[in-house]
This record gives sequence, structure tokens and C-alpha cells, in this order.
Amino acid sequence: MLASTVFLRTHMHHRSVEDGLVYMGALFTALCVQTLYGLFELTLTVVKLPVFYKQRDIRLFPAWAYAIPTWLLKVPVTFVECAVYVTMTYYTIGYEPNIHRIFRQLLIFTLMSLTSSGLFRFLGACGREQVIANIYGSFAATILILLGGYVISRNSIKIWWSWVPWVSPMMYAYNAVVVNEFLGPNWRHVTNSTESTETLGVQVIKSHGLFQEQKWYWIGVGALVAFLFLYNLLYAAALSFLNPIRKGQTIVAGLEEKPTNTTEDNTSTHEEREKIKMTPAMPDDNPSEYGKKKGMVLPFPPLSIVFEDIKYSVDMPKELRKGVQEDRLMLLKGASGAFRPGVLTALMGVTGAGKTTLMDVLAGRKTGGYIEGSISISGYPKKAETFARISGYCEQNDIHSPNVTVHESLIYSAWLRLPKEIDSNSREMFIEEVMELVELTSLRNALVGLPRVSGLSTEQRKRLTIAVELVANPSIIFMDEPTSGLDARAAAIVMRTIRNTVDTGRTVVCTIHQPSIDIFDSFDELFLMKRGGEEIYFGPIGHKGTKLIKYFESIPGIAKIKDGYNPATWMLEVSTIAQEAALGINFTEIYHNSELYRRNKSLIGELSTPPPGSRDLYFPTKYSQSFITQWLACLWKQHNSYWRNPSYNAIRYVFTTLLALVNGTIFWNLGDKRGSIQQLLNAMGSMYTALMFMGMQNSQVVMPVVDTERTVFYREKFAGMYSALTYAMAQVVIEIPYTFAQAILYSVLVYSMIGFQWTAVKFIWYIFFTFFTLLCFTYYGIMVSVMTPNAHVGSVTAAATYSLWNIFAGFLITRPRLPKWYKWTYWSDPVAWALYGLMVSQFGDVDDIMDNGVSVKDFIREYSGYKHSFLPFAAIAIVGFCIVFATSFAFAIKILNFQKR
Repeated sequence: MLASTVFLRTHMHHRSVEDGLVYMGALFTALCVQTLYGLFELTLTVVKLPVFYKQRDIRLFPAWAYAIPTWLLKVPVTFVECAVYVTMTYYTIGYEPNIHRIFRQLLIFTLMSLTSSGLFRFLGACGREQVIANIYGSFAATILILLGGYVISRNSIKIWWSWVPWVSPMMYAYNAVVVNEFLGPNWRHVTNSTESTETLGVQVIKSHGLFQEQKWYWIGVGALVAFLFLYNLLYAAALSFLNPIRKGQTIVAGLEEKPTNTTEDNTSTHEEREKIKMTPAMPDDNPSEYGKKKGMVLPFPPLSIVFEDIKYSVDMPKELRKGVQEDRLMLLKGASGAFRPGVLTALMGVTGAGKTTLMDVLAGRKTGGYIEGSISISGYPKKAETFARISGYCEQNDIHSPNVTVHESLIYSAWLRLPKEIDSNSREMFIEEVMELVELTSLRNALVGLPRVSGLSTEQRKRLTIAVELVANPSIIFMDEPTSGLDARAAAIVMRTIRNTVDTGRTVVCTIHQPSIDIFDSFDELFLMKRGGEEIYFGPIGHKGTKLIKYFESIPGIAKIKDGYNPATWMLEVSTIAQEAALGINFTEIYHNSELYRRNKSLIGELSTPPPGSRDLYFPTKYSQSFITQWLACLWKQHNSYWRNPSYNAIRYVFTTLLALVNGTIFWNLGDKRGSIQQLLNAMGSMYTALMFMGMQNSQVVMPVVDTERTVFYREKFAGMYSALTYAMAQVVIEIPYTFAQAILYSVLVYSMIGFQWTAVKFIWYIFFTFFTLLCFTYYGIMVSVMTPNAHVGSVTAAATYSLWNIFAGFLITRPRLPKWYKWTYWSDPVAWALYGLMVSQFGDVDDIMDNGVSVKDFIREYSGYKHSFLPFAAIAIVGFCIVFATSFAFAIKILNFQKR
């Protein structure tokens, strides 16, 4: 629809070579669309590879059996997409009105799209990681489009690049559609404006150095079919012979920890369990006394959390509304309890019981739904603005920034969460104490890495998660499934860490699914829930679960536990809804009528009353640190993350260098050749390709980086570490030096190789527009990342925007030739402003006369609408786009939250 209205037939003529160039731009745009759509295969391929490798390695199928269906299933979809495109554009643009030529164009577009998909699937299988695959894909797309026959004419390509068009599917496709169009009847007349006796169509084809014989259409078809089979064959070969990229643990400063899968100091799994069992449970009479046995550098107030009659509901899902009158689904039905300092409480229940829901409600982590009931902290009503300062929340997924070390993660958390009155020496001593407490000292300089990909093991990440919360010196800590996904030894180490945390006198609550005997025995109290969100037991567990067992065995009909049987497993089995139905009892009613319940109500009443001489929690500011300190801390972490992220920054510079060398050698010494229209358009093409492809690359590669850090931001935002604005400012600022270095690298190489006029002013303008264009694309990618729910949606959204910016940049179709209803889109295109600035800064003041008798500056004013006097406005506009995208990112990261809890 867009292409058909931009290149509308009422504005398209058949009178001159310049008119033909507009048609060539329309055809090239269509092929670019087919090529760039193939880039989506990169992400799809990389995302599916982990599952494929697992299935391949267990011999479920050979690689070719996976590759062939992927290709074949794409054929009908691609044909329909291309058919829709051709149907909507062919007659509205005004191509040759011949049914045979319509189907010929459709055939080329379909083959080009399939070939492009095959190429990018192959590159995705070779890259195997999103960032690396994006580099491969962007470089391949650059070469395809740059040497496709339009950006630079084939006869202008230097001899050392002359072989590339022969191995480029884009050249064959472009030559085929050009021959199909310009050898038609509408282009067979001879114009009076030139001395040539050749038809206008042949003149247009020759202006770009393309082959004008009819046979080149079928040569193009044959070449595309050959490329199609070749790329899919290479894709199958890559799947067969390449393995996933494996990354080990990275130590920054040479300190190492012995592998966790080997025996260390002859400590076996059994001995690890014994260490937990040697730690005594809390005394029932006064548990908080135990916490005094272990002091810490920084004091904290021991606080209890009491909740009474907590109800939580959500809007009734559509699929459950049939036959139901209620408009809300109740997930918690009046839960009551109290968690105390120095007591390790297990929050348990079958799947769907609401244990994580209850913990999220108590921790203030719910982003939706309706909450009723009362929550108090040591007798005072809980306030959201103060609770984050005295609590910690260890998430099940262990979310951390991957490119910082363990020690840096703790410094960052302590820096932002400890009171500003604490000096740096005390803070560092406290961090060291916490590292020793959770047994991370030997891992202080290890990079955190990505889960199950690189860096820390799952068990080590669990300990880091606990440590990150501990360095905030909280009084209350919530832990969601701290032992899930761990083997017995790893779970034992984590539980020892948790036990050490409780021993400091903190209030610790853990949701846990089905613990082993040893792990269950390390808990002091149990809060048990049944499906539907009701509690059925809250009280002490006892050694080997004796008190818990005694309670349930006292219920008529409950079978006695077998000797040696896991009390946790037995308790979950005998308390199911099925057991209730079989025995005709209600565990909730039994609990509410028990002496234990009455004792708990008394305890709740006691802890709901503020102790004598106490006062409510109060903090003079929302955050622990000032605005500038928050920004400096965020910038410090971003600096460390970027410096240690070669898959982002180093590869970005490699791509920039390669693109500079490619552009420089393709357009070698063309910058000072201004004698003809084509030579000037070649110079314009060098600028256009640099802006589009380097910018697109920057935008694409930053999106996975921002998406990874966004989940970390959500956790840190909930923890009250900083203002969203300080985080956004740090993200915006950290990109500036890296992007500036990239712009300098590209500009120095290309400016000298292409041979633009060596004056200080022109060179500075070249760097200026290159830098701010790259920064603009980068900020746009960052903005889209936080405005979309995931990286894939963001990538698709960004790709659609690139297509718009590409069309309206002023290269494929110039501003004077745009329909009047599309003039505004030109001025809203940052690439158009950048190209405007580059062209007028280099050629807007050149008075040299071209072979058509027109000066250079007059030609670019008439052909493209470029005026040298407008240069300052172009500079202001490109800076303005950067500010708009950066500001939009800041507002989006503050307002939008795609986590649903």
C-alpha cells in the first residue's frame, strides 16, 4: 500500500531517463523489501536452535529432515505475500500493463524472497547467537543492496569488486525485473532530448550499467533458483556440523573457584547435608535470641510481618466466565499469619495453592488485581514507600546483569540500597562479610553470565541472589523457590546460605515446592496452603517434622506416616482436596477449630501491637541515595557491562570497520568526481548505504542488550534502588562515547578512501551527521525495546520503521517527486535529514559545471530539493530526533511494565 501510493502512477512518467530512474527506484525498493523480510529468519532460526541441538544430539532426526520442511513450508507463505504485494503495486505504480510481465515480476519477487530467507537462515545457523547472527545478516544485506545494481551502477564498480555482482542474487533479480519492465512497449520510443537512437528503456537500463537483452530475465530466474538450493543446502550443512557455542565461567582478575561438579576438600553430598543438619533449629520459646549469636558490621532492626484476613482476587478470565456469576476470581481466601525474626518459615502447598501469590502480596510485588486485609510491620501498618527499604525479595529466576562480576553486583546493590550515612569503608566491610556468609568469596571476580549459558552455575546464581538482597541489610527477606532446579548438593549449599542468613536475626520466608527430608528439616515453621488459597496449617515443624506429623495424625482418618518417609511429601499427600472429599472433612475448618489456630490468633494480636517505646518506620527520602548518586551508580554499572560485552561493542566496531572498507573500496575516489549525474548519485549512494545499514545494525544489536537488562531493571525498580529517570540517563549517556568512537572510525576511513573534499569544515560536518545518525538509530532501538513486550516483537516493529525511513530518505525517490500527501513523511524521517545534511555539506556549495550544463549545487537543489542555506536546520533536526527518542525511552521505561504478576 505504501509503495503504491509513494510511486503513484499519476506522478510517474515515461518521458526521460530521470523518469526511468524513479521506476528503477520503485523496483529496487520492492526487492529491498523482499530481502529485508528475510532478516526475520535470523531471529527465528537462532531462537529455535537450542531445541534443535538437543533433539539432534539424541538422534531424533538428521539435520536435513529439519532443514527441508523449514524451507518448503515457507514457499506458499512467500508466494501469497509476494502476490499481494504485486497485486497492490503493479497497476497503481504504472508498470507495463501486460499480464505476462505481471507474472514474470511475481516470479522474480517470490524467488528473491525465498533466496533471501535461505541465505539468512544459513547465516543464523552459522552465527548461533543473536548478536553474532545479526552482524552476519546485516553485513550480507549491505553487500546485497550495495552491489545490487542501483546504489552504484555496475559499470562504476571498481575492478576488485567487479566479481561480486556475479555471485549476488540481488543483481540477477534486479537485472531481471528491470529488463522485464524497460523492454516493454511504453519504453520503446526514442526521446528527442538526447542524441541517442536507442529506445528510452534501453537508455535507462544502460544508465546503471545493466544488461539489456531479454535473455537476462531467464538468466536471472535460473541464477535465483540455483542460489535458493545452494543456501538451503548450506543451511542443512551448518545444522549438521556446527555445535552450540559454549561458554565457561569467566574470571576477571584471575581468581577461580574449583568446579562445582567435582569433590572439594573431600566434601561429599552427604557431608553437605550434614552441615545443614548440624545447624540447630530455632528455640520455640524465643527464636529471636538465636539471631544474636551472629552479629554483623551493620546493625538492622529485627522486624516481624503480620497479615490478617488477606484476600486477593483478579478479574474473572473470559474462558471461566461461562455459567459463573462472579466477576472476580478469588485466589487468596482470608490468609492470616505472622513471620518473626530469627525464624525460617516454609510457605508450602500444592501447585495452585497460592503460595507465591501470597508472598507477592506481602512483598508488594503484585502489579494488578484486588487486595483486601491488613498487613503490619512490627505493629505498624505496612507502607509501600518504606517497605522496600527494609525488605528483600529473592526471585526464582535469579535475574542479574550478565557482564558484571559477583563483587560488582554486590557493590552496586549496597551502594544504592544502604543509607547514605554509611561510609564506603563500612560498606565494603559489610559486603565482604556478606560474601563470606553466603560463601561467594572465592567467586568475587567471576562474571555473572547468562543462566545456563555462561558464567555462574545455577546454585552459585542462587547464592548471589541472596547476597544481593543481604547487602541491602534488610530485616525481612522473601525467597521464591530458592532450591528449585538444583541437585541435592547444590540445594544443600543454598540452604546452608539461607540458614546462615536466618542466624543473623532476620525474618526469612521461603516458598518451596517439595523439599527433601534434609532441606525440610532445616525450616523452623510451616505455613501450609491448599488449592484455592486457604491456609490449613501454620506452626512449628519440629525435629524430623514431629510436631507437624502429630497435628495431621490427630485428624480422624489420616493414615500414619511410614518410617523413613519424607514428612513434606506425606503432608502434601494427605492434605489434598481429593483426601478431603474421600474423608468428608475440611482441613481449613479443622485448622480454624484447633488450639494451634487460637495460639496463632493470639500471636497475631500480640505482634500487631507496637512494642513499647517503638516508632513507625520513617525515611526522609523515597530512595536511599541522592539523584546524582543514583545516576553515577547506574552509569558505573553500565560502563562495566559495556566494557565487558564484546559480542555487542567489539563486533559493532568490527562491522563498522568492514562496512567502511567495503564502502571505501566500492566508491574509491568517487567523492571528487562530479562531472555527471550518475557520479553524483554514486556519492549520494555511499552516504545513503552508510546511514541506513550502519544505523540499522546499531539499532538491531542494541535491542537484545537492552531487553536483557530490562528484566534486571524491573527487579531493581521493585527493590526501590533508584529512579527510572537515573537509569534511563545512564543508558543514554553510556552510548555516547562508544557511538562517537564508531563514527570517528567510519568517517576517517571512508572520507579518505572515497576522496571527499579535504576541508576541516566539511570533514567535521561529515563526522557530525554520521555520529548523530548512529546515535539516533541506537536510541530508537533502545526506545522500541522498552515499548514492546519482547525482543522479537521489537525487532519486527523496528524493521517496519526501517522500511519507512528507507523509502522516504530521499534516495529511492526524491522529495520533489513525492506525492504532496507524503511530503510530511520526508520531514519526519531522521535518515532524510541526515542525508540532506551530508549532501549539502559536501556538495551544496560546489559550483562545478556537470556534463548536462548545470552546476552541482543547482542540480542537487532541483533534483533532490537540497539547499545549502538549510544546513543548520538539518543539524538541529537530527539532534532533535536523538533527544525525542532518548526522552521517549525514559518515559517508557518509567511507565511501561510488561511483567504480569
